[in-house]
Amino acid sequence: MQLADFDFDLPEDRIALRPASPRDSARLLLVAPGAAFRDLKVGDLPGELRAGDVLVFNDTKVIPARLKGRRTREGSDIAVEATLHRRLSPSRWTAFMRPGKRLSPGDRVHFGSMHDRACYLGALDATLMEKGEGGEVTLSFDLMGPDLDAAIAERGAMPLPPYIAAKRGEDDRDRADYQTVYADEEGSVAAPTAGLHFTPELMARLAAMGVGLQFVTLHVGAGTFLPVKTENLADHRMHAEYGEVDAATAEALNAAKAAGGRIVCVGTTSLRLIESATGEDGVVRPFAAETAIFITPGYRFRAVDGLMTNFHLPKSTLFMLVSAFAGQETMKRAYAHAIADGYRFYSYGDASLLWSAA
Repeated sequence: MQLADFDFDLPEDRIALRPASPRDSARLLLVAPGAAFRDLKVGDLPGELRAGDVLVFNDTKVIPARLKGRRTREGSDIAVEATLHRRLSPSRWTAFMRPGKRLSPGDRVHFGSMHDRACYLGALDATLMEKGEGGEVTLSFDLMGPDLDAAIAERGAMPLPPYIAAKRGEDDRDRADYQTVYADEEGSVAAPTAGLHFTPELMARLAAMGVGLQFVTLHVGAGTFLPVKTENLADHRMHAEYGEVDAATAEALNAAKAAGGRIVCVGTTSLRLIESATGEDGVVRPFAAETAIFITPGYRFRAVDGLMTNFHLPKSTLFMLVSAFAGQETMKRAYAHAIADGYRFYSYGDASLLWSAA
């Protein structure tokens, strides 16, 4: 398949710069096989599910992974920005850095200043150890473990997607807005954005009607923001991300399926993880590893029946995934409907509930 197959015209003003308030007041487009599209609100979700269904949430927690600093080398220095991508050890992270061409192994980088947020931890300094082929660098920080985590939390900014960051800066509101209410496991540098629509009250309503709520963890990396650069999709390689499905969750999902319930993933991250943990026999198994699964039309889904997800950008791997799940022509029509009807796109935008076309 070709990248151009997943292009569409998205007016720039459709990209949301702030989320709906309250969270569950966002719009929800229902897309089901053979049925007309329905315009709902996220708060209407309980009416579209039934007792015995299971919602699968990604409980990863976003860290303030965008760091600004100075690169020093032989008496000269330049301003740099790093977006942490993946933790390698207590003191090492991979990161995407700008300006990448002006960085070399051995460079020292000083992040923040002694005046940032009344810093008490001292310098947040790192050495650039190596540059990778995919544009990543490896940073070795002078701090490690909890001290490094605290310094990043103090100095860093929430890593808003470039489509938002280009129009406004990060602020204190984003520290709450760009985090799900059930976030628990620190490690992501991007939010599992479908989950941003849920409130404790909505989750309580779902549980009271007999819908199961299960949690998995997939730490979203900065690679989620990178554009696809190959025209032939067979040549594209996804960045690997670490995920976990524990034994109790796998057992609960298998039991729900056996009893006739439907597995509905909240977000493409949950879906990618569950599909990675499911064998050809349709059985979900415990999983604790990296996944680089790349889902495009033609993929045979093994476990997931429904997907709640936001509206994605043209030519993105996520639009390819939803096209695989609900049908490519169906999703082109759904997105045309959403654009014409004023739905808001991307991380802070509205949502859709998709039922599998299989």
